[in-house]
Amino acid sequence: MLSMSDFASCGSYEGCRATADWLLSNTQVRPTVGIVCGSGLGGLAEMLKDPQVFKYSDIPNFPSSTVHGHAGQLVFGTLKGKPCVCMQGRFHLYEGYPIQKITLPMRVFKLMGVETMFLTNAAGGLNQDYKVGDVMIIKDHINMPGFAGINPLAGPNDDRFGVRFPCMSDAYDRELRQMAHDVGAELGYADFLREGVYCVLGGPSFETIAECRMLHKLGADAVGMSTAHEVIVARHAGMRCFALSLISNQAVMDYDSPQKANHEEVLETGRLRAKQLEKLVSAMVARLHNDNNNSF
Repeated sequence: MLSMSDFASCGSYEGCRATADWLLSNTQVRPTVGIVCGSGLGGLAEMLKDPQVFKYSDIPNFPSSTVHGHAGQLVFGTLKGKPCVCMQGRFHLYEGYPIQKITLPMRVFKLMGVETMFLTNAAGGLNQDYKVGDVMIIKDHINMPGFAGINPLAGPNDDRFGVRFPCMSDAYDRELRQMAHDVGAELGYADFLREGVYCVLGGPSFETIAECRMLHKLGADAVGMSTAHEVIVARHAGMRCFALSLISNQAVMDYDSPQKANHEEVLETGRLRAKQLEKLVSAMVARLHNDNNNSF
């Protein structure tokens, strides 16, 4: 368990405010859109115009990304005319950070003025109708670490961020999900665009066959090691959330299968589908109104 001093350094209002103020004093960008790039999907950040880059290691209170395929930097700029901040690489439970530290960027973004979050990840496909390279719009999640009390909102609640018991039945914005379907159809992506339930586990080991079978029976269509924690904190703070999973490998469900999950496959699938994902997200950002991200 975190001590009170540990908690203060991980997610307190004062700590997040200090980080947000430091960033605001070092960039002219006032972001209303936040983007989190998953494994192999950092190219989204490279679409930003007039980019200003901060290494995580240079940002006060920020952890550092330790995973191959995650650049580990914050990029400010504009995307389709919208001021954005983009995480090129995220943090995970398996890196050893407290869950409040993993999700700290969401609170920093909120304090910088971000209203809408776009999150991407690479995930294993549990739904047998999914193919490698499919893109799943996340409509809901199953937070397995949360079942064991590992929740980013555990500990003291600060009402300046949000209420003690936030609703999660609307975690993934319905209008943004519909927009993704509409934009995907216009771009010709309907053949590989899906919608389903994402399950988060702690990692870093990939799931066993028995675990994959269990998760599928519980209603999960894809499984990964990120995103849900960030969404919980973003929604707690009142930001709208949209998330995509790139199905980078098919989860092994058969004991006779010779297949094995591996991280290089995840990155390679990301490279193959990255440009299309970038087009989808940028087209969605373009449709957000300049004056208020709560309307289209």
